[in-house]
Amino acid sequence: MNIEKSFYRRLLEAPTAITFNDVILLPGYTRVEPREVDLRTRVTANHVINLPFVSSPMDTVTGAEMAIALARLGGVGILHRNCSAEEQLAMARKVKRAESFIIRDVITISPDQQVSEAIRIMEDNDIHGLPVVDDRNYLLGIVTWRDVRYSDPSNLVRDVMTGKDRLVYSHESITIEEAKRLMNEYRVEKLPIVDKDGRLLGLVTFKDLQLRGKFPNASRDADGRLLVGAAVSPYDLDRAKMLDRYVDIIVIDVAHFHNENVIASTRKLMNEVSADVVVGNIGTREAALDIVSRLDGVAGFRVGIGSGSICKTGVVTRVAAPTLFAVASVADALASEGLLGKLPIIADGGIKNSGDIALALATGASAVMMGNLLAGTRESPGRLVALEGKYYKEYYGMGSNKARMKRASLDRYSKPSKDVEEGVEGWVPYRGTVKDVVQELKAGVEAAMGYVGASNIEELWYKARFALVSPSGMGEIRPHNIFMIKG
Repeated sequence: MNIEKSFYRRLLEAPTAITFNDVILLPGYTRVEPREVDLRTRVTANHVINLPFVSSPMDTVTGAEMAIALARLGGVGILHRNCSAEEQLAMARKVKRAESFIIRDVITISPDQQVSEAIRIMEDNDIHGLPVVDDRNYLLGIVTWRDVRYSDPSNLVRDVMTGKDRLVYSHESITIEEAKRLMNEYRVEKLPIVDKDGRLLGLVTFKDLQLRGKFPNASRDADGRLLVGAAVSPYDLDRAKMLDRYVDIIVIDVAHFHNENVIASTRKLMNEVSADVVVGNIGTREAALDIVSRLDGVAGFRVGIGSGSICKTGVVTRVAAPTLFAVASVADALASEGLLGKLPIIADGGIKNSGDIALALATGASAVMMGNLLAGTRESPGRLVALEGKYYKEYYGMGSNKARMKRASLDRYSKPSKDVEEGVEGWVPYRGTVKDVVQELKAGVEAAMGYVGASNIEELWYKARFALVSPSGMGEIRPHNIFMIKG
């Protein structure tokens, strides 16, 4: 075997895989106050969010409740896939129905169904009204919870509904302000939207109009619905096509994307879906350039391998690409092709605080993906337990034995790794609501950018200056020589 370069020479010339605890941002001349910082960012080629925060697709982090809460605050959630396709689809539908101007995916009922059926549909879908339509989708009336809760369950819907002759409805051209005025005038909470022939097109609810005012910075799609993404295996085309109708972003969810079979399967998948497709995880310049040249239409990258707090890939395989090193490598590759910012980088793994977020953004990321920081919130799906007088939430890696026991997660890891655990199981401190955590992280990032003198993320890329810091130096910049009462 002819080896071009000796093993020893390769060791000597190996790059330093710098990550969060190895580097600091240097302060710069600034005219920027933290309150003036704009954190809007492109999370994929075609979608903008108001905060650079993305929740990790883990079954102890992102279900429908997390995705709704994070999108309302300006970020976006990526729904986990450690469940059946139908369960993941139900989560996506719940996010999209959480609030909207005109709900397009309207749940309806026939006038010949029984009141008991109307009650069941409302309870199963957590809604309080159903448009009544015939078999050609012509609007006949509406039945609400008030109509059915005291009615005989055996009655027909037609006997208790509000008929079209007494119904307030409108057309697709209606504006938000017109809808508010009409609903206030007639004291109605639901406004059916019909076409010129009377066929049902959608539904406006007063609750959704109120929520739009309550969450003005929410991440929304073109129809005013909350933005949401979903993780899929590159080999699960049926799941991807099923989700494509509801989600805005599809995240290819593998531990190592720079793999011939994964790339080939993703190319087929991308030809079948309309959602933006984010690929990952990757960790090198070569991977980014190879993917850009081979996958036309890729919408973003998930970057970082082995840095997650519950990941032990780097221990059991000694293969890793720490997040900061990986982000800088991929950012350089994209910049060389004129694609930095056009194909966003989502830094994934090892984010412990707002300072880490600022560093990730400064090295070329457009957003960060968080697991540990969000796993301890009220909205995460993990179990809440009390241990020695304190509250914790369950958190485990998708390569852990517990996650791998769930069949849907088994194709996440390449075949040689299936017999080894690449994640751990544990508990994280309960941190309150997502809103509490996000507000603290947002304030920290804004403060960091104020110190640097960057008013937005793209400006941060060009103004950021770094310095390496020794372990003792890192100890010095942390609180020290004091008995900590809290924090």
